[in-house]
Amino acid sequence: MSKKQLDIRDKTIFDGVIGKYFLKVIFKVWFKLSGWQPIKSDYEGAGVTIAAPHTSNWDVVYAMGAAILLDIKIYFTIKESWCQIPVIGRIMLWLGAIPVSRQAGGQGQIARITRFVDKHKNQQIFFLFTPEGTRGKVNKWKTGFYHTAKGCDLPIFLAKVDFKNKQSGVFHTFQLTDNMDDDIRSIQESYKKIRGKYPELQYPAYTGPLPEFSELEAKILKAVYLARGVVSQVDIAARLKAQQLSKAMLDFLIEKGFLESTSADGSEPRYRLTFAGKGCLLHLYPALHESG
Repeated sequence: MSKKQLDIRDKTIFDGVIGKYFLKVIFKVWFKLSGWQPIKSDYEGAGVTIAAPHTSNWDVVYAMGAAILLDIKIYFTIKESWCQIPVIGRIMLWLGAIPVSRQAGGQGQIARITRFVDKHKNQQIFFLFTPEGTRGKVNKWKTGFYHTAKGCDLPIFLAKVDFKNKQSGVFHTFQLTDNMDDDIRSIQESYKKIRGKYPELQYPAYTGPLPEFSELEAKILKAVYLARGVVSQVDIAARLKAQQLSKAMLDFLIEKGFLESTSADGSEPRYRLTFAGKGCLLHLYPALHESG
């Protein structure tokens, strides 16, 4: 006789007295004493959430602490067989486990999450994925988070547990494009600026903290990004509504590796963002859209 298929639990540790009061008090005191700070996301609603870099079990503790302090519900995927175990299974579901069956496959998971989101419209819910898949050293990401976000028509929340700046939470809401490879590479570049507890284990490799940008430099990167291609100095100035835009400023951003220029036969240079520039840009703006 086949076992009954489990579904996502509506009420978890993040609901009720334990999550809303007891644990909130504990994490509020702990974060204050340890100097940690939760990052509040401006986006309302559900999203597929990347939790990276993942190098320690402490990542989970600080991520859960920030979620509880900010009244956000977290769900995470786990093999359905774990949730079928007496007592342990009930605890896992109460903690926010999404039971995944091998028979159902990826489409089954997408359908399950989509039904759940439709049922809980406008509630802030994070469906958590660790693209590294382990705390140990890896040389690539698992891309299940991307396919789930695409299939469920959800944004990707870029979350971090940054042990250098002692911050935990979402720093950007990423809207998917039609280019999966470019999207993932841009996201990975942003995580090169976040230090895990054990940076020697993280992928992609930690390259140091985010450099300082002037307000104008940040706006230039944003203008080029929103152009969705290569643009001239005049195009950038028009987007910034600036009468003058120094070529020296653009050359400086090229020297730093955030912009690159192309020109042919002595024609006017045209500019586009490097992946390093895109990665930094995701830290500079919580979201990127035409009106923002």
